[in-house]
Amino acid sequence: MPESKVKKSLGILAIAEVEPYQEQAGEEYMGEAQLNHFRKILGAWRNQLREEVGRTVNHMQDEASNFPDPVDRAAQEEEFSLELRNRDRERKLIKKIEKTLQRIEDDDFGFCDSCGIEIGIRRLEARPTAELCIDCKTLAEIKEKQMAG
Repeated sequence: MPESKVKKSLGILAIAEVEPYQEQAGEEYMGEAQLNHFRKILGAWRNQLREEVGRTVNHMQDEASNFPDPVDRAAQEEEFSLELRNRDRERKLIKKIEKTLQRIEDDDFGFCDSCGIEIGIRRLEARPTAELCIDCKTLAEIKEKQMAG
């Protein structure tokens, strides 16, 4: 299996080549060691997404063909459309990662935007761009479902 496919399926911690953070007794929440841990995770994730964007551009340039058969041409256009849609999602995610890195620099990372409590190390390792604690996120999702339904 090509390395790009293997790396794509790895979790965020594996991409950053870090182990789950082990808190020390009496350690301050979002102290320098924890912030560095998340800087490394977010930086590696952003770099991986940027590599994917570069590969897509190269792939589309290399694979661009003017097929005489309309079915082949339509299949290629659909493939490119799906790839571009995925890259657009990744572009938005890169912006969110950069916003999160800025929150780290502004000393505003790791605390819920809604209630102000600690989001938690494990939740942040699972979703480093999380801005809400699990309780506030659950409430927001319930409200969203009620509004849609």
